[in-house]
Amino acid sequence: MIGVIISEPNINEDIRAAKVRLIGPNGEQVGVVATAVALNLAKEANLDLVEVAPNAKPPVAKLIDYGKFKYTEKMKQREARRNQNKIEVKEIRFRLKIDDHDFETKEGHVRRFLQGGDKVKVTIMLRGREQSRPIGGKELLFKLAQDVEELGVIESQPRQEGRDIYMTLAPKGKKVHAQSEQRRRGQQARIERQARQQARLAAAQAKKSEASTENNQIKEGSDAKDED
Repeated sequence: MIGVIISEPNINEDIRAAKVRLIGPNGEQVGVVATAVALNLAKEANLDLVEVAPNAKPPVAKLIDYGKFKYTEKMKQREARRNQNKIEVKEIRFRLKIDDHDFETKEGHVRRFLQGGDKVKVTIMLRGREQSRPIGGKELLFKLAQDVEELGVIESQPRQEGRDIYMTLAPKGKKVHAQSEQRRRGQQARIERQARQQARLAAAQAKKSEASTENNQIKEGSDAKDED
């Protein structure tokens, strides 16, 4: 796929091809341009020209901040290693008519699982007539969720299926991390949009400069003929 950077690519002046198929910083197709023109665009936009498909004819190059790209990739790899341990779903089961001591014991298990980064499926097992009239079952689960709210959030609301009422709790730290990651991606998207605007402006200036140079050359040629 165009735009995927290979390991140790040619960057800026290391690109030997005379022309490249240029991709803007946000993936837009600029077209085939002289490598010298692409380098000027990269410099004016304060970006790097990176060869992403050297075997294409002509090679494909993209405008990016290569230093920032390498840093982002490093952070992604570090985060991937950190999240290699998959989140497990632990299960806690108890009866509807549970005494206070047993409830506190079960709550302690839930706390330990949530602190360890695992989800917890809490199940109330119903017996006999409790299945048709599970009075207080959902309230009991909500009480548990409230007791551990500093550690976890309700991922699936209490619901009855057959002989059981269950609810799933997720560790709150994972939710906070997801929100932080969403903010980071939003900031990165803004940076890319700004770089895209700069690249477009630089491309327009370069085209204007080329047109001016061509007009001057045509005028000089015309003047030379008149003198002859």
